[in-house]
Amino acid sequence: MIKLKTKNYNILIADNLINNFDELIKKSYHKDKIFIITDQNVFNLYEKKITKSLPSFKLYFHVLKPGETSKSFLNYQETINSLINKGIKKDHLIIGFGGGVVGDLAGFIAGTLYRGINFIQIPTSLLAVVDSSIGSKTGIDLELGKNLVGVYKDPKVVLIDPLFLNTLSTKEYNNGLAEVIKMALIRDKTLFNNIKDKNKLTIDDIVRTINIKRKIVRKDPFEKNLRMLLNFGHTFGHAIELESNFNVKHGVAISYGMLISIEEGIKRGITKHDIYDEVKDLLIKHNLVKEPLLSKDKYLKYLKHDKKNLSSGLNFVFIKEIGKSLIKSGVIFND
Repeated sequence: MIKLKTKNYNILIADNLINNFDELIKKSYHKDKIFIITDQNVFNLYEKKITKSLPSFKLYFHVLKPGETSKSFLNYQETINSLINKGIKKDHLIIGFGGGVVGDLAGFIAGTLYRGINFIQIPTSLLAVVDSSIGSKTGIDLELGKNLVGVYKDPKVVLIDPLFLNTLSTKEYNNGLAEVIKMALIRDKTLFNNIKDKNKLTIDDIVRTINIKRKIVRKDPFEKNLRMLLNFGHTFGHAIELESNFNVKHGVAISYGMLISIEEGIKRGITKHDIYDEVKDLLIKHNLVKEPLLSKDKYLKYLKHDKKNLSSGLNFVFIKEIGKSLIKSGVIFND
């Protein structure tokens, strides 16, 4: 088992870790009830297996409709009502068992219901494994923007079993691969070179990706400066998601966002010219973008509601070269 430490919790990674869930959870949680928030796809695949893996506990499931639209105030309220009706108390445990949407919503509920409930992340998608389950961010979407409402909520532990990834479709796997590419572009040229010719990641690749985020978050837990680097590609990516009413997957949207950022960086003399085609070819290879590429112009109207838009202007992430990035404040985009 691989153990990665953050300031307040551990990230545990191992194939077949599900077989140890019961004993691992009992180390820090001593009640008999667990409330699991998941979505219908994950429930259909793993309900029997997760139930078998937790024999010491009475399990209560709340099952969401899959997709980004479940991260809404309506689902937030409906899920809380469901949990209360099932008997949840302040000293019980919530598990977010699923992808990024499930983890974000479950964590937000754990951070706000009764002003805080114990919480564990069990990510089942690549995107959740390498990104959204790490760093304690939670949140829901508004009509004006993505993740505009949320809290920082530390899980007690993050339990990662890479074998969950075996049931992902190629499309869903690539959705998470976009975040791996992002991490490599902002911080780790070696990781970028390691994954260029792969369709599937090794556990070492996954651990290396998690470590990039873990180290950044440890230095800047509340996104005052350094952690903003993790938003590379996300300013326009979130706008693309909103414009499509979330019919464009997150990984696809941020892939276009990364290319827009690289293009804008080249225009401003920040980014090396030869990076663009190398990154574009990799994203095309994994069906994350296709030509003709999206233009930034139709998405500019969404930027004023981006959560990175401060009173002093928009904080925007550029890369100088592969593995090296920077944040520019007060960035303005022209049509």
